[in-house]
Amino acid sequence: MPSHASWWGNRARQFRAHLYASVRPQERQDLAAWTTPQQQVIFDAMHVADQRHGLDVVTSLRARDVTEVDVLVAGLIHDAGKGRTGVWPRVAWTLGERFGSWVWRIAALLPGFRAALARLGDHAGISADMAAAAGCSALTVDLIRHQASPLDRQYGELLRLADEAN
Repeated sequence: MPSHASWWGNRARQFRAHLYASVRPQERQDLAAWTTPQQQVIFDAMHVADQRHGLDVVTSLRARDVTEVDVLVAGLIHDAGKGRTGVWPRVAWTLGERFGSWVWRIAALLPGFRAALARLGDHAGISADMAAAAGCSALTVDLIRHQASPLDRQYGELLRLADEAN
């Protein structure tokens, strides 16, 4: 577990990234070269912060010489199941991961938080189901479903590391 100061510093960075996230039109257009229309629909439905994160994960994967399109697609849409969840339920989720589920129980009392927290808790499964419904490969679906605890020793671990770095 990272030091207390490091953890808070990383969370502050993520908070700022969420608030100021953007995707340039050219980045969105470039997706057409390596994603299907169904995958682009998933990407377009994601919160802009998750879109930005997905693009950054893809960049990290490519920096590690990953060229397998199924892996890049997994990196791009692995958080699609979070939906349009706003920043405050995400803050509550992260605090609950760090300090315990009591944070989630209290946050769930706030309007709209219960469903958002449930979505965040199962986003990997939801994202994997979305990928499967969009016709993604079994590899893509598996990488997304097991993103936190990869089963695939090669690509799964690379995806996990790229996700954590971004």
